[in-house]
Amino acid sequence: MATITLTRPLPPHRPASALDAPITPPLSLEGLNAGTSPQYKHAPVPNKHLPVCPTGPAVEEQLETPPVSPKDGECAQASTLYPPDAYSRLDSGPLSIYELDAGAVAHAVDVSSRQLLPDPALVFPWLHGLHPHNHIQQAFFNARKRTNRKAPYCLRGVTLVKADGDLAVCRLKGALAPEELIHTGPNPEFLEADPLEGFSVRNFHIQSAKIALTSDIVVYGDRPELTRQVAWDFAAAQSRWREKHVGPGDHFPEYNTFVCTSDFREFEEEHGEIVAIDSRGYATGHVLDFVQQERKEMWDITAASEISHNVFMGPTPELGSPEERRYDILIECSDNGRLNPVTLQLVAESAGDAVTQPFHDFPSSGSIPPPSKYSHGEADAIIETCKWIYHLAHGTRPNMRDHTDIDGDSCMSSAEDDSEDGATQYEPRKILIHCGDGYTESSMLGIAYFSFSTGRPIPEAWLDLHKAKGRNFFAYPSDVALLKAIAPRLLTESPACASKSLLEITNMVRNEPSWFPGLDGSLPSRILDYLYLGNLGHANNPNLLKELGIHQVLSVGETVMWPDGVDESWGDDDVCVVEGVQDNGIDPLMDHFARCLEFIDRGRRNGTATLVHCRVGVSRSATICIAEVMRAMGMSFPRAYCFVRARRLNVIIQPHLRFAYELLRWEECLQQNGDPSAPVKHEMEWGEITREIALMNRPYAR
Repeated sequence: MATITLTRPLPPHRPASALDAPITPPLSLEGLNAGTSPQYKHAPVPNKHLPVCPTGPAVEEQLETPPVSPKDGECAQASTLYPPDAYSRLDSGPLSIYELDAGAVAHAVDVSSRQLLPDPALVFPWLHGLHPHNHIQQAFFNARKRTNRKAPYCLRGVTLVKADGDLAVCRLKGALAPEELIHTGPNPEFLEADPLEGFSVRNFHIQSAKIALTSDIVVYGDRPELTRQVAWDFAAAQSRWREKHVGPGDHFPEYNTFVCTSDFREFEEEHGEIVAIDSRGYATGHVLDFVQQERKEMWDITAASEISHNVFMGPTPELGSPEERRYDILIECSDNGRLNPVTLQLVAESAGDAVTQPFHDFPSSGSIPPPSKYSHGEADAIIETCKWIYHLAHGTRPNMRDHTDIDGDSCMSSAEDDSEDGATQYEPRKILIHCGDGYTESSMLGIAYFSFSTGRPIPEAWLDLHKAKGRNFFAYPSDVALLKAIAPRLLTESPACASKSLLEITNMVRNEPSWFPGLDGSLPSRILDYLYLGNLGHANNPNLLKELGIHQVLSVGETVMWPDGVDESWGDDDVCVVEGVQDNGIDPLMDHFARCLEFIDRGRRNGTATLVHCRVGVSRSATICIAEVMRAMGMSFPRAYCFVRARRLNVIIQPHLRFAYELLRWEECLQQNGDPSAPVKHEMEWGEITREIALMNRPYAR
């Protein structure tokens, strides 16, 4: 299974870092506004991996044929804009547009948000994108009737369009630029959204354009002449689309174009709930921004915490911020970092209470190879770094008469600097080991120092840092090999092991737990205290699971392969398997939600955690975890998506389009709570959600 590791877009902390924040604290709204649209302004959270998800085989003729599409509005979603008889009509030849004010726009958006989504069978595979010349995509879904490849009759949404296309200011909830939907000019027409080549069940980027075909279009702006012209362009595009795609015998719904006659100030004053970015270019906070929501969730799980006396791990703080000033010494781990423990040594040896050099660096996790018989310099430097961090954190200074520096040169000191026990005392320093996201680049140093400072063997330190200290980290396979290689020296030179003999330390290192050889560096992702998300490799390491307090396994579409005898220690009730669900954009998963979530909740009631896994741990299993977060925490789908995405650490979750659609329907089910007549309200609509997901993933796509 391939995993794409991408370049980390993280600038150095000092001196040139502007840090538009890989991860920064959740500031006030003013702190989020820079006069540009958040979607185009913010750098992505660094160090994410975009995995490749296998689709599995296409489903053949056993697929049930979906119901016949309803006729002319039958069972379609309701809208205040249809029929448009209540609105003033303007005609230009065969085309018509309708006028409405800000209040009518807000009401139409509200009513649209309260409509139940149609059954997935009515809108898929059309939403996947079925270009008539894309033979791969067409062939994969060949079990479906051709009628289901047409635009569905059952959708009626509201698509807002800002006439001048500048979404950095005066943006309403979900508003799009005209060029995202149509070609303008003498013959305006809708863009061809369906990809001509390739195969994907994750075409999130085309959904806004697809939904616009089944929506009434509302054009707004503060330049009346331009706003009206754009409205006429959309009316022409709608007419041309019907000419091409709607036959004389079809009863396809008619969608219309509206022009808003109110200026934006009226939205701000009277209908602020649908204003995403105000007229000054400031985010209002009334509309969920996926990028900022992910940053908030990332901050929540990576906020700096103390892992050992006076030593903290966390994300890179803002330059000059109060958070930065909490620490005397900051060690940034990055791809550009160097192994240079002498700089820490000089701080420890310098006279006076003031730290004149607070900023230091260290190489990123995964960048240091294990030592060989020809080279031990890097291993020596790691040990020296741990030593000096320890001395700085504890306010001690070793006997300099017996000390040599990293180059082997003797250091000189005066007798009055030495105390009776071979160390002098000075003010202890607070130290932050940090990186952009708070865990990736700093994981190796964090584990090494935690082992050194506590005298715990590497496997024990690995688990304790996660369980007892509550830290999340993402080490690499090379880090596992490196830490195993230097483990004897970390313990031999650890102050916590000063009373232990060499034989005792050797036995500590040799007594490696059974789960450790199978560790590739990453642990399953802790989503909730009782819920972990992982891949098939995690599931196939049952001893690791038990060490993490995981005593239930939920396998979604995959089956674990444990050595003989292992499964006997797990009861039959401790493993739940969902069979026959491939990641193919066809197989439904929502039908299994109730059984899966009951299994997870059974574990919670019994005081144990559940691992949910599929093959890669990003689509099928992530969908189940999102559904549980929605149920347990009362979150909408967009917020639960960001919640789980942040906690999956370096791997970007990728529920495909149908799973995402089912999760939006699950949001409706949770709101209705068993009463099909109960009202619902989406926080965000399908087109908004998919556009935000596409924009979040764009920096990581090849």
